[in-house]
Amino acid sequence: MKRILNIQGKSQYDEDIKDKFRPSACGPVTAYVLLRHLLPQSLYQVNELYRLLGSTRIGLFKWRFLRNLRKLLGPGWHVVECGIAEVQQQIHAGRPVAAKFDKWFSRKWRGQYTFNYHWVPVIGYEKTEDDILLIIHDNGSRRYGSRIRQVSYQKNQEILSFIKMEPKA
Repeated sequence: MKRILNIQGKSQYDEDIKDKFRPSACGPVTAYVLLRHLLPQSLYQVNELYRLLGSTRIGLFKWRFLRNLRKLLGPGWHVVECGIAEVQQQIHAGRPVAAKFDKWFSRKWRGQYTFNYHWVPVIGYEKTEDDILLIIHDNGSRRYGSRIRQVSYQKNQEILSFIKMEPKA
């Protein structure tokens, strides 16, 4: 079973993002992609989100992403961590989810993970016999732009966390 949302990605190395922000802009870019999909009227740009979410040169801490996105969206939204089952439910409801790969603060230094430290929007998934392949919009690098990729949940689950954003009923 495969499910994928039609979402426009963005590279953290795009020209409209300040040079000094680009190496650590994956969190704000992920928030930007999610906001643009969930709230098309949102006027926030990546450079502004970098500041509003509290990003630093070493990245965006999960607790800041949660706290500051809650402030930004206000009381009409749930912005909370979730597990893989809820990720699938959110995708079925038409809402992408933020994923954070973080081997440094997870203290899982020796594993072979897709990313060491990176925020990405999860835009779909595919169930296989023994795994769930997450379909992500990778926010790019110096060498390539934003692109859709599949990554193994099984291989990365020790360092993965997810954040969902959904309107309150």
